[in-house]
Amino acid sequence: MKRLTACLLLFFTTPLLALDGPMSGEQFDAYSKGKTFYYGAGGEAYGVEEYMEDQRVRWSFLDGECKEGRWYEQSGGLICFVYEDTPGDPQCWSFYLGSSGLVARFENDPGRTELYEVENSREPMMCKGPEVGV
Repeated sequence: MKRLTACLLLFFTTPLLALDGPMSGEQFDAYSKGKTFYYGAGGEAYGVEEYMEDQRVRWSFLDGECKEGRWYEQSGGLICFVYEDTPGDPQCWSFYLGSSGLVARFENDPGRTELYEVENSREPMMCKGPEVGV
């Protein structure tokens, strides 16, 4: 967590520039596949997502609980995510490649949440196992 906090501080002192409009699905896949991204929003740690083969993803709000999902490209340059717990509720984002990495803008909300890549790694996410009771 100290490492993430340090990265957030460094990240938010560096100006972001979104370049050349939203990424296509092909560009997004080439940039993200095989990596785990840590995202921040408003100067705070927000979440982590692992991007795997065949447009599969794994998301967590940094609480150790993970959701499996998939992404797809929708017309208009949007990258939409559908997760196992909300299969009928796609979350659509526009992704831009800035000078400090990915910038993601949530397009389902007029307030347009904006996330920033704080760090990326080739290491898989750590998720808690299923809860087993007696």
